[in-house]
Amino acid sequence: MPSSFSSMFHAAQALADNRTTARKLVENALDNIAEPHGEGARTFVSVHATAARRQADAIDRLRCQGQAPSPLAGLPISVKDLFDEAGSITRAGSMVLADAPPASMDAPAIERLKQAGLISIGRTTMTEFAFSGIGINPHFGTPANPWHRHEKHIPGGSSSGAAISVSDNMAFVGIGSDTGGSCRIPAALTGLVGFKPTARRISTKGTVPLSSTLDSIGSIGRTVKCCWATDSLMATGTLRIQDAPTGREGSTLRLGILSTSVMEDMDDTVAHTWENCLRRLSKNGVMLETFTCPPLKEIPQANSKGGFPAAESLAWHQPLLERHRSVYDPFVLQRILRGYEQNAVDYISLRQSRTKLIQQAADIMNHYDAVILPTVPIIAPKISDMHDNTRYVATNLLLLRNTTIANFLDLCAISLPCHQMGEAPVGLMIMGRHAEDHILFRIAAQIEHILAS
Repeated sequence: MPSSFSSMFHAAQALADNRTTARKLVENALDNIAEPHGEGARTFVSVHATAARRQADAIDRLRCQGQAPSPLAGLPISVKDLFDEAGSITRAGSMVLADAPPASMDAPAIERLKQAGLISIGRTTMTEFAFSGIGINPHFGTPANPWHRHEKHIPGGSSSGAAISVSDNMAFVGIGSDTGGSCRIPAALTGLVGFKPTARRISTKGTVPLSSTLDSIGSIGRTVKCCWATDSLMATGTLRIQDAPTGREGSTLRLGILSTSVMEDMDDTVAHTWENCLRRLSKNGVMLETFTCPPLKEIPQANSKGGFPAAESLAWHQPLLERHRSVYDPFVLQRILRGYEQNAVDYISLRQSRTKLIQQAADIMNHYDAVILPTVPIIAPKISDMHDNTRYVATNLLLLRNTTIANFLDLCAISLPCHQMGEAPVGLMIMGRHAEDHILFRIAAQIEHILAS
């Protein structure tokens, strides 16, 4: 059953106008999850049907009394299986943690959303331990991309279920993590908006870590405003609707088009869509300037021994590997084990290199309001093509290549759909400055408005 609301704010307005109820929104989401020919069984590892109905009824009562905790109260959201939710086992997409005790409390980011009245409809599937940009999960299944669904293209990862929960109207927003692109990649491949904040903006407490240095908490939604609202609540616990980005500020944008390696190996569809996107931006008064950023050429070398994710995940997984090595997804296991390639000197040198490159890149990139580049250089390949290890590894590196720049440089970034209706989904990534997430949202909303016109 499709949703009649194009975004969470349209649904929130319908709630305010008494044109719908939280219970109806929850029931619609549950119907879509349970659709026999749909992707619900592969999108969710668990569904909170009883609790969601109970919470929806409570919100409806509060709204009738004029006491709804926020304008978004009553809207169903999905939660990646990486976050603690009281009463649920946090499996992180793995069978390794299947016997872990249920969480005793919600992760702070999720708690703040629930305090605002948003309703967790269930926990979404993901790449095991968030360690891949492809989105395949051999334990719980892999939901198919909505584009040409019968062909079963990958959803992108690691927040695979988060994206499909939104694309298939099972939730208004999917809460995910982003260590190297895990919100932006699936958003780009499925035609949604995916946001990665500055890493320390939102607490990662109560989440299974991949890289303590790079992990950030993001969201996937239908609009920039959806991600803005979700981010505001997770970061501050408050939502000032009057501060929402409108996309109509009218200021002239000066955007830097990052060139060099990020433009390599683009397939024909992405290349055509990218050029068309640039023409549309230029036609609408956006100042575009192609530039190079030499410090970025040093990032691959800095990460040549697996980077922060390999070393930091190995440290976290070491006790589990001693007992459950055979249970891990082989594709994920080989990435974790790369941590053995680093010694203490390597790790310290990596941290020093990152600090240096962050400053050098900022000196160049801060000349622009924001920097743009294709989110990923290819459209979604088929799931069946990822069974070959060599092809899996090559595709994973290609999907992560552009998005990891923002994580390594500790920037905020967002992916917007930039394709035409009916075409294969392609993402435009906008990178903002460190800790200037609010400015990035305004820029992204302005670009979203242009691309929709």
